[in-house]
Amino acid sequence: MSRRRILVTGGARGIGAAVSRRFAADGWRVAVHYGGSREAAATLMSELPGGGHVAVRADLMDSSALGPMVEEAVDGLGGGLDVLVNNAGVFFAHPIDDVSCADWESAWRRTIEVNLIAPALVTWHAVRHMASGSRIINVGSRGAFRGEPDSPAYGASKAGISAFGQSLARDLGRRGIAVTTVAPGFVDTDMASEAMEGEDGVRRRAESPFDRIGTPEEVAGAIAYLAGPDAEWASGTILDLNGASYLRM
Repeated sequence: MSRRRILVTGGARGIGAAVSRRFAADGWRVAVHYGGSREAAATLMSELPGGGHVAVRADLMDSSALGPMVEEAVDGLGGGLDVLVNNAGVFFAHPIDDVSCADWESAWRRTIEVNLIAPALVTWHAVRHMASGSRIINVGSRGAFRGEPDSPAYGASKAGISAFGQSLARDLGRRGIAVTTVAPGFVDTDMASEAMEGEDGVRRRAESPFDRIGTPEEVAGAIAYLAGPDAEWASGTILDLNGASYLRM
């Protein structure tokens, strides 16, 4: 297991970078997918411990680029794939009363394309390189369950990724492939930095009884468990990681 192979989409920044670092430190070979963050990817690659890692680029809105990206990752890892982490995502604020119909439509199309369709396509290509014991782990969001009034496309896309994961768990279990989803609340990344400023940041930290938001490393730790051999029976699970800031039955 010490040289198992993982592909992390959006693996150069935020949660994805923490996942890449965690698995590299645990002895895995890591394929770091990036979109526009070439410099961040290069910096991360120079920092990852161990060897056999590879950086692969693809625009997630270009469906024709996703198959070649997965093939490049698999080849760079030496053939085969043990874990796929569908982490990459976008977030656009588009409250229905504050944007034009054209901007509303654009936000929906871009969000669904990157947050839902791209993971579905990457997964289609990745599954063809997976054997029994492999794992697919999707990064969802608390917003799938509590609602996102300022970014309804984001909330809908993350609800979709949760349902997508459960549907595949039902299907791929027969092949010994477990599929799970993690659903973080606010996490201390550059994507959330603006939302955590000033009074808004104080209010959002206070949503949790721990009076803080999560760290990328905490999410990476949960993903490391779900990728391991003891987590097969967790297939279909949606794991909340929000510090009790939002509880659902």
